[in-house]
Amino acid sequence: MTENIRQFVEFKIGEEEYGVDILQVKTIERMMPITRVPKAPKFVEGVINLRGEIVPIIDLKKRFDLPPNEITDNTRIIIVSVDDLTVGMIVDSATEVVQLPQEAIEPAPSITGSIDANYLDGVGKFEGRLLILLNVAKLLKPQEISQLAQM
Repeated sequence: MTENIRQFVEFKIGEEEYGVDILQVKTIERMMPITRVPKAPKFVEGVINLRGEIVPIIDLKKRFDLPPNEITDNTRIIIVSVDDLTVGMIVDSATEVVQLPQEAIEPAPSITGSIDANYLDGVGKFEGRLLILLNVAKLLKPQEISQLAQM
């Protein structure tokens, strides 16, 4: 019997550890200059030119209503695919790829601090730590996706 193993890219926002399904991650980039876009939602930092592709960048701290941090050498942009849209997420650091058996993943509790449980895929138990698993597709509402797709 083979275990159902899922892989997640682990990253930090503040002191919390998060994970996003590795199948949704295209690349992880160092912080780079971001061009602001007028009338964008408050959590959208702007766009970057990533190897010829214009990619909207969202700040997960702003999305989750968390206090801002300064950009450091560890700050990363995780480039993910949401349906047909490529989006970058600014995180404090991207640490490693984590493998979790399906039974180590529990449904997201309804109370998860300041983060809307709708954004979550669940909570993974890993080496005595909890990994908050984001559902990238739910991070953006349909109207926000269509707005970003026009950038």
